[in-house]
Amino acid sequence: MMVGAAGRILIIGRIVDVHHFMIELLSLPAFTDNYIWMVHNGHEAVVVDPGDAEVVQRALRARKLSLSAILVTHHHPDHTGGVQDLRDVLLGQVYAPARERTPEPHVAVQEGMTLQLLGQTIRVWDVPGHTLGHIAFLMEPEGQDPILFCGDTLFSGGCGRLFEGTPAQMHASLTTLAQLPGRTRVCCAHEYTVANLRFASLVEPHNPALQAYQSRCAELRQRGQPTLPSTIATERRINPFLRCQEPEVRTSARAQGATGDDPVAVLAALRAWKNRA
Repeated sequence: MMVGAAGRILIIGRIVDVHHFMIELLSLPAFTDNYIWMVHNGHEAVVVDPGDAEVVQRALRARKLSLSAILVTHHHPDHTGGVQDLRDVLLGQVYAPARERTPEPHVAVQEGMTLQLLGQTIRVWDVPGHTLGHIAFLMEPEGQDPILFCGDTLFSGGCGRLFEGTPAQMHASLTTLAQLPGRTRVCCAHEYTVANLRFASLVEPHNPALQAYQSRCAELRQRGQPTLPSTIATERRINPFLRCQEPEVRTSARAQGATGDDPVAVLAALRAWKNRA
């Protein structure tokens, strides 16, 4: 892994030659704590949630890449703010949620649709909760671990605020994502991990996997390195919002006002608690 200071490119993972395509995953830090994700094959790039066009343009110039597509997970400005300024260099389409208003023109996509980009198949999932029309993208490059671009639905150790959706929607969305293969790389859109894990340790203080992960992530941040991508397997072990049926999580949620052990009620109590924390 190559690590840069704020505003520089962080390279995540390894490069694999798959049928002559070199697929590389990059995180591009933006604003205070955003990540714009980029995948490329050495010639063409796809970017996800480009809130800042200049960050993307620098990455394209540095690697002499063309921009073949933009993927948007939801309508918030820190995910869409750079889309219009990138159109001058965009050779393909913008793919955005069918149920949300995002910068036009774009191709509206929703669950059940697949995209063919960089010689790879990308599946679209509906994951409402943070916003009503939020979507996620799953890339499954042959010979590599799957890559999930989940926007602000799933964070490492947490989940997005319920600005528009309901606890039931968020629980259903997180349950869907938790069923992906454990090796799936989780590319969240924000570096919220350390704060999320502080909260998670209040919810489930006797979880040894959480304690170990919290120490590891704190060390990464002290060295200026990203905590992301996480993996689905990791999140199943440490993320309280994916663990609403665990006894200690239920007990903590009841202490914060959950009216029962139903997972949706537990998630609602946890999310309200996190909002106050």
